[in-house]
Amino acid sequence: MTLAAEVLATARAINASGINRGAAGNVSARDGEGFIITPTGMAYDRCVPEDMVKVGADGMAQGRRKPSSEWRFHRDIYATRPEAGAIIHAHSPFATALACQELDIPPFHYMIARFGGDTVRCAAYATFGTQALSDAIVAALAGRCACLMAHHGMVVFGSDLTEALALAVEFEALCEQYWRVLQLGAPKLLPSDEMARVIEKFKDYGKQSSSHS
Repeated sequence: MTLAAEVLATARAINASGINRGAAGNVSARDGEGFIITPTGMAYDRCVPEDMVKVGADGMAQGRRKPSSEWRFHRDIYATRPEAGAIIHAHSPFATALACQELDIPPFHYMIARFGGDTVRCAAYATFGTQALSDAIVAALAGRCACLMAHHGMVVFGSDLTEALALAVEFEALCEQYWRVLQLGAPKLLPSDEMARVIEKFKDYGKQSSSHS
C-alpha cells in the first residue's frame, strides 16, 4: 500500500471509529522533507489515493487537489517535532465539547501521561487554517503529543499512522471520561509526584524486549 493509500485508509478509519464525521478533520503522514495530507472539503469515502496531496516543507502543494486548509499546523508540527511521523486532527464529540469550554485536562487519570505530561493543554483559539492557529497548537503541544484546540477539536501525533490513530482513539476516550467526571463535580486529581512516576513509566510503554529485568 502506498503512503497516500495509508493516509486515506486512516482518514476513513477515524470516521468509522466515530471520532470524526463527514469531511471534517484531516490526516497526514511525513514523506521525506514534506508530508502527504488529505484534500480540503472532500468526503473520504469519495476519495481515492490520488486525491491525497503532497505538501513540501515550504508549503507548496503538488497534486490534483488542494490540501486541507489546516496544512500549516501539520507542516509546523513536523518541523518542530522530529519524532512526529503522522498527525490526526478530528472534531471528535467529547474532545470538542471540552475544547469549546477552553479546558485543559488535569491529571484526573494516570493515562494523561500517555500524551507526554501531567496535563493535556487546550490551544488558544484562532481562525481555522491560519498561522496563528498553527502557532497556538505548536505551543500547546510542547512536551506533549496531543492537545485540544479551543472551539474546534483535537490534534494528536504519533510515530506513524497506526500509532497516531491509536492515540486519537485513546484521547477521545479519555476526553469522554473527563467529561463524565465533570458531571459529578470538581474532579479529584492525582498528585504531582505520582504523575512524575507514571510519566517515567510511560517512557517504556509499548516497547518490546526479549529480556526481563
